[in-house]
Amino acid sequence: MKTGFELFIARKYLTARRKQAFISVITFVSVLGVTIGVMALVIALSLITGFQEDVQEKILGATSHLMISDLSGEGLKDYQELAARIETLPQIQAVTPVVYNTVLITGPARSAGALLKGMDFKREREVADWLKQLPAGNLPEDDEAPWLVLGKSLAATLGVSVGETVNVLIPSAHLTPVGLWPKVKTFKICGLFDSGLYEFDSSTALVSLGLAQKIFNLPARVSYLQVRIEDIFKADELAEKIQQIIGPGIYVTTWMELNRSLFSALKLEKTLLFLTITLIVVVAALNIIASLVLLVMEKTRDIGILMAMGAKAKQIKKIFFWQGAIIGLVGTVVGLSLGLFWCWLANTFKLIKLPVDIYQIAYVPFRPRPFDLALIVLVTLAITFLSTLYPSRRAAKIDPVIALKYE
Repeated sequence: MKTGFELFIARKYLTARRKQAFISVITFVSVLGVTIGVMALVIALSLITGFQEDVQEKILGATSHLMISDLSGEGLKDYQELAARIETLPQIQAVTPVVYNTVLITGPARSAGALLKGMDFKREREVADWLKQLPAGNLPEDDEAPWLVLGKSLAATLGVSVGETVNVLIPSAHLTPVGLWPKVKTFKICGLFDSGLYEFDSSTALVSLGLAQKIFNLPARVSYLQVRIEDIFKADELAEKIQQIIGPGIYVTTWMELNRSLFSALKLEKTLLFLTITLIVVVAALNIIASLVLLVMEKTRDIGILMAMGAKAKQIKKIFFWQGAIIGLVGTVVGLSLGLFWCWLANTFKLIKLPVDIYQIAYVPFRPRPFDLALIVLVTLAITFLSTLYPSRRAAKIDPVIALKYE
């Protein structure tokens, strides 16, 4: 017997016309099941990965990777010196100060609560892509002038645009002849920003850092320092190093801690989807077992002839192993190709739209990752290869004398 004849016979069995068309139907269903399972896995994992990465990019684009705050709540003093010490660490891209508080903004159409953030626009613009090019207007150049930059969604809620004025009700009260009264300041809108994160754009207004310090009575202090790093997944490691530098009384919060519930839910959903959709491949594997068992019954005489000619039991096993393996390989390749094609199609034409106010993104991005694809291929092939064990063993146990005698 020539080496590789097992594969040759396996291919012949799969491609030749059979007496029992029912076996061919089961084989086709097996290939189709593997194809659908692999395609579904590729699409599902690409969807979850794309959604997670897109939301992660938008959240980290609009917020900090690390946040350094004061435990007392009075604000950080000597923040410039502290920022300079932190910037000496490796992996640190930028350290920028922020002053913030909640306010009520009143426009011509309606009022809305918002987070008023004071920022150093010159330093922040160097690291925040969403501030580099505003959809309307510009960033304030004068740190003392009452200029306001609104989120695009917040501006739509208030019914205002660039050049118009709004009143801002500030919670810190001041004494008047009639008692304590909240501060009300008038701001002129100089620009609108769009970070891509709806929750941020619909509830945030920006002013210069110096002006915010005056408004919230924080002279020479800031609410917190936001730190941007090169590798976001080293946030915990860098947080420990920063904590050693800054000492007690100040704590460091990472982006993973701030968004732990969201990303934990997405990770769990991805795992559950993978396990659930893998059941499709398992069902296809059962069809492969049924197909091979029926084929063994149909080819009993052929197996007897091969064994009479000198084929060993190990070679008979390989014949039926290769048949199941070919079904698994064909289904995996076709399913992988169709899944990747669907991802390309959905990304190119943005087929699946989403409500931005709920999901933070306008459409579902599909991002297949090499690790996910490799995992899908390995799991699928493992299941299909295992499904060949019982039929191939059954074929190898056939007695050639009995097979030839009763056929």
